[in-house]
Amino acid sequence: MSVGSSLSCPALFVAAPASGQGKTTVVAALARLHTRRGRKVRVFKCGPDFLDPQIHAIASGAPCQNIDVWMCGEEDIAWRLAEAARSADLILVEGVMGLFDGNPSAAELATRIGIPILAVIDGAAMANSFGAIAYGLKHYRSGTPLHAAFANRVGSAYHAELLEKSLPPDIVWYGHLPRDADAAMPERHLGLLPAAEIEDLSLRIERMADLLAPTAAARLPPSVSFIDAKSSAITPLLSGKTIAIARDAAFCFLYPANLDCLESLGAKIAYFSPLADSELPPCDAVWLPGGYPELHGEKLAANRRIWASLAVHVDAGKPVLAECGGMMALFQSVRDIADHRHVLAGLLPGQVSMQKKLAGLGMQEVELHVSLLENRNRSATAMRLLSPGRSCRRSGLSPTPPHRQLHAPVFPVKSASYRRIVSPIISRFDLQLTGARR
Repeated sequence: MSVGSSLSCPALFVAAPASGQGKTTVVAALARLHTRRGRKVRVFKCGPDFLDPQIHAIASGAPCQNIDVWMCGEEDIAWRLAEAARSADLILVEGVMGLFDGNPSAAELATRIGIPILAVIDGAAMANSFGAIAYGLKHYRSGTPLHAAFANRVGSAYHAELLEKSLPPDIVWYGHLPRDADAAMPERHLGLLPAAEIEDLSLRIERMADLLAPTAAARLPPSVSFIDAKSSAITPLLSGKTIAIARDAAFCFLYPANLDCLESLGAKIAYFSPLADSELPPCDAVWLPGGYPELHGEKLAANRRIWASLAVHVDAGKPVLAECGGMMALFQSVRDIADHRHVLAGLLPGQVSMQKKLAGLGMQEVELHVSLLENRNRSATAMRLLSPGRSCRRSGLSPTPPHRQLHAPVFPVKSASYRRIVSPIISRFDLQLTGARR
């Protein structure tokens, strides 16, 4: 990464005291409102999230990138923000969980990058306590740049007046959104529904943007200075190679930054749908990203031709990268939350079983021996410990033959480390990628 002079762009970091307060709704409404006013808006999401960015991409009309100190690194964050600041009229960053949850937290990220924080607080069942929560968020840790507060799910104009009067003098009132069940974003076990499954998503966002328009939050926030950082050059080591990527309702967890990385490496991307397509497109490697294979188990199980096509690909010595839900699909079967068993690819021995409760929460860092990455004598017990919310059970069958190039992280992989992580994919091309952080 190279660093030049500074850049300037209005920016706002939207956070909350907890999940479920309405951060995503407010960010999407702000993005749509300013886009309607002819401004170029760039939205970022803090942490490992695939779902909220899908909504922000529709609201802003541009891809939503993820930034996180632990997952991406400060250099990656710096040049992505700088790239946005060069052309955008507004930068919005949505925090993750509560403002101080996680290590590092959204508060730490906002402090490091110097963006003022707007606290979105669900005011539905409180009055003066609204001010106490906002005060605590600002002063819990010295130096937290909390600038303003916004109330969500407010019952009436008088209710909003009570909430506004509760704020201390050093926190600005940015307004409120009323209770509106028709505009609320639907959820399920991993968070909000994918954008493609919310049929009236644009109407919901437009409605919230209309309600947001008369509030102080609708004004452009103050400009923030960003270091004029530039991305390191990427050698096109995958020039002439085609990567087939699964993308449909069952496999929808894709970071835009990783797709950009593959294209920068020179790869041609060919998308396919395991739900609808009968065979792989012509390709040199396959990537099965995460998603919801357990929710589409019956249809995936019925499409035997796509799994036969994948087996031919693997038996030809061509590599596959499968992460999270994509890895689940490689096993002999998946048992969903309702205890229905679905027979899938059968390229790895064993069965994946969905659990009714989360087995873990937050980002994970693991050390995997090369024998695991190459699928030799793979330990399903280890995978069970590493895959939050999903368990992997051995069936007693023989391990997959070692010539099969199956690389299956149980966690999603993000941009700053992607050049190193994809090196197993292209190992068959006798290439080596360098320069990644972790």
